[in-house]
Amino acid sequence: MKAAKGNKEYAIDESKQKAYLDSGFDIIGDGGNIIAYGRGKTVAYGDYMALKEELEELKTGSGENADDQDVIDILKVFVHEKGIDLGKAATVPGIVKKIKEFKPEGGA
Repeated sequence: MKAAKGNKEYAIDESKQKAYLDSGFDIIGDGGNIIAYGRGKTVAYGDYMALKEELEELKTGSGENADDQDVIDILKVFVHEKGIDLGKAATVPGIVKKIKEFKPEGGA
């Protein structure tokens, strides 16, 4: 497996995985898939606002029609990419609340 951050990539074993995660490195398996995202990632405010606007359009019905499961799937992909822990949140309001509460380590 590898630890990657920016243009740095290191070959590691499982015993070093947590230390690299804590340092913000993503852990990549031997097949090239991301096993875990490093801590300290931030969500750009523009991305957050775009997602919030899209969600509001979907709630009010002015956007394209999508059922709740589609919205939940989209939100789950977003939070996974940004390294946000959902905990037990499984509804649209619950996931949005987790996004709003997200405070990246060492971030703004």
